[in-house]
Amino acid sequence: MDKKETRLRRARKTRARIAALDMVRLTIHRTNQHIYAQVIDATGGRVLASASTLEAELRNDVKNGGNTAAAALVGKRIAEKAKAAGVEQVAFDRSGFKYHGRVKALADAARENGLVF
Repeated sequence: MDKKETRLRRARKTRARIAALDMVRLTIHRTNQHIYAQVIDATGGRVLASASTLEAELRNDVKNGGNTAAAALVGKRIAEKAKAAGVEQVAFDRSGFKYHGRVKALADAARENGLVF
């Protein structure tokens, strides 16, 4: 197994557990240059809120979209959008990525701005 297959295997296991809980999930994806976050409803069929370093508002604030400062801004933005959509509690789906660095910065910022997970 290569690195990507291993990550996707971990992601499948996590998503299966979240599906059993029947909760709204905050899912993230990271690349070398950007980080993306989405709040997806419990059925998995509808995106309730999304934020990324590609958004015009955030691109003005960050010089590099691939660092922890940018991830913290995305975490803050996704929390604001989720609360505006009426979502307070989510399950954190880290898509198989380690809870470290940018993933941790995004999660901490989302928690500080009102999301519960």
